[in-house]
Amino acid sequence: MTYDTVRETDPAVADALEGERARQNDTLSMIASENHVSEAVMEAQSSELTNKYAEGYPGERYYGGCEYADEIEELAIERAEELWGADHVNVQPHSGSQANMGVYLAVLDPGDKILSLDLTHGGHLSHGHPANFAGQVYEVEQYEVDEETGYIDYEGLADHAEEFEPDIIVSGYSAYPREVDFERIQETADAVDAYHLADIAHITGLVAAGVHESPVGVADFVTGSTHKTIRAGRGGIIMCDEAYADDVDSAVFPGSQGGPLMHNVAGKAVGFGEALEPEFEAYAEQTVANAKALGDRLQEHGLDLVSDGTDNHLVLADLRPSHPDTTGKEVEEALEAAGLVLNANTVPGETRSAFNPSGIRAGTPALTTRGFDEDACREVADLIYDVVDAPDDDELIAEISARVDELTDEYTLYE
Repeated sequence: MTYDTVRETDPAVADALEGERARQNDTLSMIASENHVSEAVMEAQSSELTNKYAEGYPGERYYGGCEYADEIEELAIERAEELWGADHVNVQPHSGSQANMGVYLAVLDPGDKILSLDLTHGGHLSHGHPANFAGQVYEVEQYEVDEETGYIDYEGLADHAEEFEPDIIVSGYSAYPREVDFERIQETADAVDAYHLADIAHITGLVAAGVHESPVGVADFVTGSTHKTIRAGRGGIIMCDEAYADDVDSAVFPGSQGGPLMHNVAGKAVGFGEALEPEFEAYAEQTVANAKALGDRLQEHGLDLVSDGTDNHLVLADLRPSHPDTTGKEVEEALEAAGLVLNANTVPGETRSAFNPSGIRAGTPALTTRGFDEDACREVADLIYDVVDAPDDDELIAEISARVDELTDEYTLYE
């Protein structure tokens, strides 16, 4: 993809776009919520559909001229239904957070109760953090992981639900490295007559490929992002039984959004089509294998991993036991200077702040897209540890940066 036309009319924006392309090519993205989509997805998202208003749903639009918008949205829906085995799919949410909002609006009233995982234990803002709309509109209490094991405390969750009597329980997390027992959480929801929302934003692709347990057909509602492990157009998705279809669709439009981003829906359709190919299952399996290799090597170096490992695409390292005076933010900044991009993250029992936490979160979706295997991820773990051990060593950072340059040349991304 080139930016020749943009450069003719707006060179400042063209410079930034070319800078971003170079940044992605020349660094290794290890932010667990990021990935690299195909050029076909990017082409679809930059299409003429950006010009089209299509309020409503296929066959029931509030504007004329929607025949091709209908065709593309129907393709996205059909492919999503096949990928995840869902009865009903809404592909219009602009993000995973707005997908969650759509579910809340569909079944909750202001002041109703949400029970969700604490953000510092791996939850998400849109599950009820007080700074987010969910925490401001609804009454929220939060469960935790077991700080000793790093695993969800399912018994504690059940006891908390019995005491709190929530209207909806939220599962699915942004920094939880273990497989989720959705059926067990559904049993808890059933016991207290609550809905169950499974937010699979991070593991959408892993679920589609069958390398993580699926909540579809188990939980009442399943939401997800479409740009993390699934590699489709950036946005959100809602899946549910047909019984909830009308309520969900009304909650998305007109309840929380106006016109859908049809160019974005086109990117979702293309990405879902790619995920239906046999190669995608191999990609998802490799993503998990790479995360295990990365985590195992970090442990060999002496870093503590929350839950002592991973079942999915991410590892969460707690720096306090091995490097008590080093913060996650220091490590994040030093790694970025070396060309390794991940994020500082809170850990269970966090003793610092969310802005300068004690952990780092690293994911393998984008590395796997570039072609990394287990051996390459072990080498990346070696580089990460060297920086953790000496984040202020400028000479070391320069040496690692040079090695990252070699790796990005070997595992190319976009031309």
